[in-house]
Amino acid sequence: MNFRTLATSSTSFLCTCASNNVAFINTCTSLRSFCWQNKLRFYCKHSRSTPTTQLYQTRDASSLPEKTTIETIAESLRSNAFKKVLVVSGAGVSVSAGIPDFRSPGSGLYDNLHKYDLPYPEAIFDVDFYNQNPQPFVTLAKEIWPGVNYRPTLTHCFFSLLDKKGILRRVYTQNIDGLEAVAGVTEEKLVECHGHFRSSACIKCRTPFDAELCQSTMIEQGEAPKCNSCGGSVKPDIVFFGEVMPSRFSDLVHYDVASSDLVIVLGSSLMVAPVCNIPDWVKSNVPRLLMNRDLVGTFGKVNDVFMEGDCDDSVRELCRLVGWEDELDAIYASTQSQT
Repeated sequence: MNFRTLATSSTSFLCTCASNNVAFINTCTSLRSFCWQNKLRFYCKHSRSTPTTQLYQTRDASSLPEKTTIETIAESLRSNAFKKVLVVSGAGVSVSAGIPDFRSPGSGLYDNLHKYDLPYPEAIFDVDFYNQNPQPFVTLAKEIWPGVNYRPTLTHCFFSLLDKKGILRRVYTQNIDGLEAVAGVTEEKLVECHGHFRSSACIKCRTPFDAELCQSTMIEQGEAPKCNSCGGSVKPDIVFFGEVMPSRFSDLVHYDVASSDLVIVLGSSLMVAPVCNIPDWVKSNVPRLLMNRDLVGTFGKVNDVFMEGDCDDSVRELCRLVGWEDELDAIYASTQSQT
């Protein structure tokens, strides 16, 4: 698509990309960068259409069993009826650890980036902007680098508990803080959709760069490392706008959504594609539990349960109903005492 030709007759762009289509997502992120570079306004309204592939099913309330409640979910967990629990987590699960979420008015990260003098809030995770000015992300990375300032929350420990119980299908986390792994979720059960800090590479030539050296350069020197091969800027393998998601997501998500028997979404606005579509891709008879401050996405159907409030409070209540509260507290205590 020739954005420059379109720009001759427009001062703003409205992107209506199909949020479940990777090709459209890449076009969207390219358009965002183009608008920033040419001082044009950019708006994006992701659609949430259901994928056409036969693996996924439209959620039809007419074919569902009697209404699901938190009590019926708790009873099924207690009786070991659920064998493959699929978890989707967002920034809200890390708020009680001291890490701000992205979109909460007033307290969210995007509302508190004025000190970085960004052209638009999302620029801090824009690969083209990083190439020209890496300092804002470097400053942020010093604060949120995993294992430096923050410990897992009760919610992260709940994920670990599901793993220890042998009923966790997978955790799809939109977060980059690495606290799921710190809480004890095994690597095989974890999909870090937006990357992680455990490896790094040049943004130009993609040559791998020593992760420990990247960490020390950013945290101790406050600078972006330079590639030894081409001199380009190096960053951790966090997925920025304009970059492709890790292949692990596409390798696993098809099987996971088809085989799951319970979906739990926690602390997410369900606004970032393609992760936001996972709850809609599961079979129509699969119960869905939302633990969140706001009702989001397509939740509200007959087999959906919404626990309004903070994630940690909702997790504790569910574990109390199931009879797992002591085990949850034991895992949490062990993560807080780690050095």
